Amino acid sequence: MAIGGQTGPLSLALTEEHEMLRTAAREFAQREIAPVAAAYDESGAFPLETARKMGEMGLMGIEMPEAYGGTGMDTLAHVLTMIEIAKADASHSTILSVNNSLYCNGILWFGTEAQKREWIKPVASGEQIGAYSLTEPMSGSDAGNMASRAVLNEAGSHYIINGRKSWVTSAPFADRIVLFTMTAAEEKHRGITCFLIDTSQPGFSRGKTEPKLGIRASATSEIIFDDYACPVEHVLGGVGQGFKIAMTVLDAGRIGIAAQALGIAEAAYEAALMYAREREAFGAPIGTYQMIQQKIADMKTRIEAGRGLIYQAIIAKERALATGGRYTTEASIAKLFCSEAAAYVTDEALQIHGGMGYSKELPIERYYRDARITRIYEGTSEIQRMVIARNELGIR
Repeated sequence: MAIGGQTGPLSLALTEEHEMLRTAAREFAQREIAPVAAAYDESGAFPLETARKMGEMGLMGIEMPEAYGGTGMDTLAHVLTMIEIAKADASHSTILSVNNSLYCNGILWFGTEAQKREWIKPVASGEQIGAYSLTEPMSGSDAGNMASRAVLNEAGSHYIINGRKSWVTSAPFADRIVLFTMTAAEEKHRGITCFLIDTSQPGFSRGKTEPKLGIRASATSEIIFDDYACPVEHVLGGVGQGFKIAMTVLDAGRIGIAAQALGIAEAAYEAALMYAREREAFGAPIGTYQMIQQKIADMKTRIEAGRGLIYQAIIAKERALATGGRYTTEASIAKLFCSEAAAYVTDEALQIHGGMGYSKELPIERYYRDARITRIYEGTSEIQRMVIARNELGIR
């Protein structure tokens, strides 16, 4: 990766290792995931078998050091993989994103050496499934309004956790969870603490699995804590540091979701391009008509603009990791643009296909449904605009 100076030119260079990874991810996705994607979407079943295979390939912990069960590569490698997996099936890429970005990153950046070895390795290697839990029924974008509580016991050995969390991706099958809850509610955001949760322990249970519009094979549910005893050794990053950890991790996660959105858009675009070349109307391929050509041009332009914004966010992240800075604005811009580009491209791809695009016989309608969530999770489009504007205006 070539990274320019703070005010100099910015560029990314794919190494031979990046190219090999992208090729391997593409071949795996088209061989193992694409043929079963429609069936998993229809049933809503969790693709545990292919998730394990992604782990065996090293895709579930791409940015994690090899010592912790990962592949030891960089953000660009993660993005390239996310795009290829999302082109085959967005649900699989959601599982991949949560494991890599939301679960592993926080522990790598804020955990002790003991926590890294115990909590990253089984998830990065794909042996276990990880999850990230911030949202509650009454506190989506407003994290400071959490109702869940963690209270230190008299012995000072455990935090007793009670409460309900909602919309937890991979929760129905998660073995480990990075949990954010209140230890000092009166302090609002500053009273949030992050805990490492072993779901096999007493006091933890799972609510109903959500029947979703899209990414249906990516299981999502509530989780419930009823006097769950969490050892103080499982506090991540220190008491009261939860909000900082959550926001730092979301910056990385938003780059992953931007890549997911781009992958969905690319799959829809490629299908539309092929259809426009082959489908004939009034004696000629529909791609010869200017209105279809305009759609193709606009779709391609949005895809390539999104790719450029993702690359700028990658550069900003790598620079921030080296200097201790932040890359919130760049990540939010990439996530905002790519998620809205995916909505546009999938809609136009469906329009180009006409009635066939509306049929479940083709994957176009699945791309359309899957793209919708990218404007909601890991910060809605409205939140991204607020983040970008506040950073630009210097509002804290």
